[in-house]
Amino acid sequence: MTLRGRSVLVTGANGFVGPHVVRALAAAGARVHGAGLGSAPADSPLDSWCACDVLDPAASDAAVSTARPDAVVHLAGQSSAARSFEQPVETFRLNVAGTALVLEALLRVAPKARVLVVGSSEVYGPQPEGSRVAEDAPFRPVSPYALSKAAAESLALTLAAEHGLDVVATRSFGHTGPGQDARFAVPSFAQQIAAIEAGRAEPVLHVGNLEVTRDLCDVRDVAHAYVALLERGAARRVYNVCRGEGVGLTTLVESLVAMARATVRIEPDPARMRPADLPWLVGDPSAIARDTDWRAGIALEQTLADVLEEWRGRERAGG
Repeated sequence: MTLRGRSVLVTGANGFVGPHVVRALAAAGARVHGAGLGSAPADSPLDSWCACDVLDPAASDAAVSTARPDAVVHLAGQSSAARSFEQPVETFRLNVAGTALVLEALLRVAPKARVLVVGSSEVYGPQPEGSRVAEDAPFRPVSPYALSKAAAESLALTLAAEHGLDVVATRSFGHTGPGQDARFAVPSFAQQIAAIEAGRAEPVLHVGNLEVTRDLCDVRDVAHAYVALLERGAARRVYNVCRGEGVGLTTLVESLVAMARATVRIEPDPARMRPADLPWLVGDPSAIARDTDWRAGIALEQTLADVLEEWRGRERAGG
């Protein structure tokens, strides 16, 4: 389907990924409607905004009824694996029940809409070093977050088969970029470096486990992947959204430290360690490249520089 002139609803549109997806959809010519907790994101090209808790069926119905969407990008949910160990029940409610309620609202109001259900590569669990995991690999989740995303994907595809919904699912690998909360690794490092540069913190960068390798994309590339999947993805298929290359977290930290305008010492912080982690997780992007011609294009060095500059700006503005 072409998105030009089409109505697209984005749930979780005021989170980290949502504003980037909204802008990418608007650039593709779509009429974009947003839903999420609280207020609409600032300076967003939204046609409408609906304050919506996806766990409230009436609110989900209202958001869908307002947008009358031809397509939906479902981003709303709990996105932190670390937080899921602290709040496993809430994570399941938001990610599994929330997905079910959005799909049920679509069945009632817009049953022909194409739905992109955004999932996570963490469903794959530990993978052999040097490998690139493809979509036919089994689930081996090691966190409540990963298990919740596996359940949400399975539920969405089951409802699609049962009711004829046009669902496309992603297993999105790590992504970072401007706008990400400092609870996550790269913005946490950038925030600390900006504070050190400003003289507000000791010259120590506190880090968690760096002995991991991840497949990391820029969030702006990921937003364009979601647009491509709405337009050209195959119905009831699952796609890895990834670069297809691994980068060590040590390398990312060293790159950021090299960009710092001050001398920075790196120190492990036990409080930043996950109860469970994946030493190696790199994806195979062959399916999304074949079906949509999408590939990650923004170099990680550029992403890191942009995130660091964002936190420098926040520091200048007083945090």
